[in-house]
Amino acid sequence: MLLTTPCTDLRFHGTNLPKWLRQTVTEAFAIEGFSVSPIFTARDVSDQLHRFDPDTDATVDRLARTHDLLRQAASADSQTKERLHEEAVLLNVEVAESIVMRYRNRGVPIEDLVQVACLGLVKAVRGFDPDKSDHFLSYAAPTILGEVKRFFRDNAWTVRPPRRIQELQAEISVASAELMHRRGGVPTPQEIANELQIAVSEVNEALAADGCFSPRSLDRPNASGGEDGPSLADVLGDDDAGFARAEAVVALRPLCRELSERDRRIIYLRFFREWTQARIAEEFGVTQMQVSRLLTRILKQLRSQLEDLDTNLDTVNVESAASTPARVTTLPTAQTSTRTVRPMRKSA
Repeated sequence: MLLTTPCTDLRFHGTNLPKWLRQTVTEAFAIEGFSVSPIFTARDVSDQLHRFDPDTDATVDRLARTHDLLRQAASADSQTKERLHEEAVLLNVEVAESIVMRYRNRGVPIEDLVQVACLGLVKAVRGFDPDKSDHFLSYAAPTILGEVKRFFRDNAWTVRPPRRIQELQAEISVASAELMHRRGGVPTPQEIANELQIAVSEVNEALAADGCFSPRSLDRPNASGGEDGPSLADVLGDDDAGFARAEAVVALRPLCRELSERDRRIIYLRFFREWTQARIAEEFGVTQMQVSRLLTRILKQLRSQLEDLDTNLDTVNVESAASTPARVTTLPTAQTSTRTVRPMRKSA
């Protein structure tokens, strides 16, 4: 990985970092769920070095005061211990804030990340043993970072992939940064796979889940078409409603043949000729209410027969399926004859 020094334009490897900062910075690249740029800005590094450098007076003073507070808390009663712990937390809030600053603009509000980091700081204050170490920062930084990583892993995903994929994405992020530095270009999936000694299919699977953390908008222009090109939503496939209607036609055809000549005639006039119920009633010499009841009975009969045939079309609208003009030829007008059925008049 590459880091830019705060005072010059020189760049140096992570292995040349101070030992106290090396592990924290390395883990920063291993946050699960997104790719991180392999180069920190000068401002980022300057802030981190200023706040974490154990040689600065501010850091030395903070560490000494924190260690003194925690040593007193170790032998104090519960009420005094809580007060001393609170003072230690307030004294090191700046540490928690500086750790999460490198994760800003990652799709999570920075205020939420600060809260998570402060929770990790509280855990670090309560878990630190001053008798085993006199450097609180070496214990607090990994604890805070672990809390932030856990938050990203468990709560920040739009679509949460398996844990294995999340961890692999972190490894790929670190390996990509190292390969980019060594070779001067973006590594291919095969090169990453060789670096990690895993199958290239696993790398491709992890890279394919890259948008799960912060997916792109469907209104975003397609990369191949430029800003004026079609959006992602314009090129996405969709189920064709015609398939369900075609399936309904195939299922309805034998059922329509079983209808009486009058019922088929009513269906034909209503859905193929688009006659109103009043006009059909006039054609048959009955009332509009009678035609409505006939249509209700016929359609109910067809639905029931479709369910009995187990065609999985119980949710298909039969009226919509019957209204396609091309279906005129699929509805015979008589069972044994091809002649045109004449309108039936009600006998006097």
